[in-house]
Amino acid sequence: MPLILISGYPSSGKTFRSTQLVDFFARKISQSPDPKVQRLKVHHINDQTLGLARDVYASARPEKDARAAFTSAIKRHLTRDVLLVADGMNYIKGFRYQLYCEAKAVQTPNCVVHVGTPVEKCRELNDAALESQTGGYEVDVFENLVFRYEEPNGMSRWDAPLFTVPFDDAHPPYDAIWDALVGSDGKGKVVRANAATVLKPAAEKDYLYELEKTTSEVVAAITTWLQDHPGEAGGQVFPAESRELCVYLPATAPSLPQLQRLRRQFTALNRQHALNKSRIRELFVDYLNDTFQK
Repeated sequence: MPLILISGYPSSGKTFRSTQLVDFFARKISQSPDPKVQRLKVHHINDQTLGLARDVYASARPEKDARAAFTSAIKRHLTRDVLLVADGMNYIKGFRYQLYCEAKAVQTPNCVVHVGTPVEKCRELNDAALESQTGGYEVDVFENLVFRYEEPNGMSRWDAPLFTVPFDDAHPPYDAIWDALVGSDGKGKVVRANAATVLKPAAEKDYLYELEKTTSEVVAAITTWLQDHPGEAGGQVFPAESRELCVYLPATAPSLPQLQRLRRQFTALNRQHALNKSRIRELFVDYLNDTFQK
């Protein structure tokens, strides 16, 4: 059953909202007369349940290992009879895309719940937790995480459906979340896996070479267009002779480092996918267009 990703700034109240959501799901299950719903279970994972200290975010290597542990826990518990509440910052867009792929690979729906606490309030709560020694992030770690936070966007398929819960919201949209993911009949939304999200070892010969080569060609096509059209807002780039694929550039032209970063994100997420090599260009263009919609 569904994967519910909780996302928000550090010290924004994510665990508080996650606990509310877990309690709400448990009540809905216990009150339902439908056997399909009654068999459901709710599971909550976060840094604390995984034994991860908050200082893992102080440097790149421990944080990478922490994300790997978080992903492994999701893979273990993501089954058809579990409502999985993944309580973490989930602040990296590429990481949310990876978890979206995990959910779609097992043909279960997912959503993102954004705890929309203003950064000033988060800073206040974090300082109070540090002062009382009840938690919180070290100041430099807190500020770094806030700076790097990539807010969810409901226009991106991996962040949709997106539910935002303001800090002072006394009535969060938990009923809407239930209806979107479980539904009144307990069957939930039907999700079909596809080649872009089924996680299998790469099998085609020279797959990794084609992945790097094709994505580099798309970036080169965009870079050439930007050089030939300086100062133009937006634009359409056709990175293939057939002109069936089109990259829709944003009003603010992406820089080469930005394009290379997006290329690295895409290739890192798809190294273990058994994608058809002929679809790599199409999927990368789709990934760029989703990103540029922000």
